[in-house]
Amino acid sequence: MTLAPFRLESSWQPDGGSNGRFTFSLFNLSEVALSGFTLVYTSLTRVIDAKACGNATFLRRNANFHEFAPPSGFSLAPGSSWTFTVSGLHRPARHCTDGAKSAYVTLEDGKHITVAVSDLLLEGRVNEPPPVLLPEGKLSLPFSLQPWPAEVDAEPGEDFPVVLYPAEGSSTDDVRAVSTVLSLCHRLFESDHAPFNLAASPQGRPLQFLLDTTMAPEGYKLGFSAAQITLSFADAAGRQYGLTSLAQLLHGARSRPQTFRFPISGAISDRPRYGWRGCHLDVSRQFYPTADIKRLIDILAWLKLNIFHWHLTDDEAWRLEIKAYPELTTIGVLRGPDEPLLPQLGNAAEPVGGFYSQDDVRDIVGHAAKLHVEIIPEIDIPGHSTATLTALPHLTDGQEAPDSYHSVQGYPNNALNPAVPLTYEFLEKVLDEMVELFPSAYLHIGGDEVANGSWLASPLAKALMEKEAISGTFALQSHFLKRVKDMLTARGRKLAGWNEVAHGGGVAAKDTLLMAWENPQVGIDLAKEGYEVVMTPGQAYYLDMVQAEAFQEPGASWAGTVPPAHTYAYEAEGDFPEELKDKMKGVQACIWSEHFLSRGYFNRLVFPRLPAIAEAAWTPRAMKDWHRFAAIVPLSPKL
Repeated sequence: MTLAPFRLESSWQPDGGSNGRFTFSLFNLSEVALSGFTLVYTSLTRVIDAKACGNATFLRRNANFHEFAPPSGFSLAPGSSWTFTVSGLHRPARHCTDGAKSAYVTLEDGKHITVAVSDLLLEGRVNEPPPVLLPEGKLSLPFSLQPWPAEVDAEPGEDFPVVLYPAEGSSTDDVRAVSTVLSLCHRLFESDHAPFNLAASPQGRPLQFLLDTTMAPEGYKLGFSAAQITLSFADAAGRQYGLTSLAQLLHGARSRPQTFRFPISGAISDRPRYGWRGCHLDVSRQFYPTADIKRLIDILAWLKLNIFHWHLTDDEAWRLEIKAYPELTTIGVLRGPDEPLLPQLGNAAEPVGGFYSQDDVRDIVGHAAKLHVEIIPEIDIPGHSTATLTALPHLTDGQEAPDSYHSVQGYPNNALNPAVPLTYEFLEKVLDEMVELFPSAYLHIGGDEVANGSWLASPLAKALMEKEAISGTFALQSHFLKRVKDMLTARGRKLAGWNEVAHGGGVAAKDTLLMAWENPQVGIDLAKEGYEVVMTPGQAYYLDMVQAEAFQEPGASWAGTVPPAHTYAYEAEGDFPEELKDKMKGVQACIWSEHFLSRGYFNRLVFPRLPAIAEAAWTPRAMKDWHRFAAIVPLSPKL
């Protein structure tokens, strides 16, 4: 039998249930009839009532994997379609990405064939033009700088040097720094003219370097004249940021001379607003090749962000090679119809995998270090561990019912059990390998979204709770995380986690940094408890959120609609009390990958909001200007 092409189309109607209903139509575009088949689709809008289907039988669901069968004896003729309805949804659909992300049919002989999937249509909604995400932009000073500096007192010139080069007498470290930023520019803007030269050029301008340890950490100052440019810097990072600013100034003046100029005199004095200027990337839901990770790190360096939070594990996959447990990156990364992990989040008939070898990690860590970007790795525990437990089933309590609790994403029994002794042996070995790979001060252990009710049906957990006088899921989570923190302390590392780490009694606040993702008040409350805090508010800094109300706009909407203007204006610090400001370490963007099925989706949702967060992390609040930002940000590189 020739493999047949099929297409699945869908719409959402507000009637048919408290959260509306889907109407699906499977079109048979082949030359042969289809019978004895089942249909699978993946969707973040989950079915929670198995009986609420019309003209189909709901067979099973695992998180966002859904499988249906047509009526008994049904045959789908060539050129015909099978239409069925699905109600009993856990939430209404609001955007085109709330429908099916992928689909496949399983034939009577067990073969799986990928089905093309169309965007979801929402009944009663009219087509709307794409949103205008940026105004035209307005400049009071014609300089292209991202993020905008703390102080600018410079005069624009009528022309600009062909290149900048290290002045005679520059140190080897200074010349190396120029070469590093020059290489960064070549990677980000492959066809553009290089801003620097290592040798002197009669068409260029010399660059004098001055170390000034009285400056703020990571700070720099640029002095301009027709004869030379002086770069004063506090440290190696400050020198890099000064060079990056010079590269940006030249890039703007050369690529858009009608808008931007290069300074001829005056000075730019600069320093970061926060020490922690982060960007998180979830590589579990979708895998990003090593080259993409390195390019994203390059973009962070261009935007003067200094933290790459690498979310390496989740329910959907474990992406980090651990030599003690090779199963994690054989069994624990493969998603497919016949694999231990079922298709999720856009996977169809073809199995998908992908992980980072330890050599990959060393390469990426070294690349980031040269650009003054620190990598904070995350293994998400105790929740979000479906992939781990699938690869290592001996970490479960065999007496616990397999569906005794479900995570918010719909995964059954997805948390490492604190009462299984092998859990701690596993974590000791994993952490031993991680500390060899990652020199960061912090290791992020997740700690988020453990379902209330987790472990309460586990006889081993019940016995531990009785022995330790522990009551409830979150107190048991606290017991578990305290042991994990001790492991990190023994290895000379600090614990980072999401704000739920503080639940149930939390862990010792000393040497613990928590990320407040729910709202600014959560961060203030954590600081009052003694924790160091990084603000990562979902309603402004989660870059998977939709940017407009129109149903054609891709992305998630649980945290609201987040246009770039909102992200730019948002003050994640909130009303942080002055006496607690030392606990507020900085801000961070989060890139969750459920909706990022293509590079096009990634770039559409991440930019220009990532540069907006970079400006919030660096630029003094009083110096922020949305219209200036809008004029400059189109020059930003993308993935």
